[in-house]
Amino acid sequence: MKLNSLGVASLLALSLVMISGCDQVEKSAQQVLDRATESAKQTIDDTHKAAQQALSDATKGLISPQKKEDQPANEAESNTQET
Repeated sequence: MKLNSLGVASLLALSLVMISGCDQVEKSAQQVLDRATESAKQTIDDTHKAAQQALSDATKGLISPQKKEDQPANEAESNTQET
C-alpha cells in the first residue's frame, strides 16, 4: 500500500512539474513572437523610409509626401474654398 501512495505522489509531482514547464514554454514562445513582431514592424518602417527617399531622389523633390496629419487640414481647406 505504501508503494502505491508513493507512486501516486510521484505522479502528481511529475504532473505539476510538466504543467509549470508548459507555462514556461508558452511564455518563451510569446516572447519570441513579440520580438519577431517588433522586428517586422521595424523592417516595414525602414522599407517605407527607403521608398520615400528613393521617390524623393527620383523626382528630385518635385513630389513631396504629405504627412497623415496634414490631410484632414487640406480637406477642410478645400471644402471651405468650394463654398
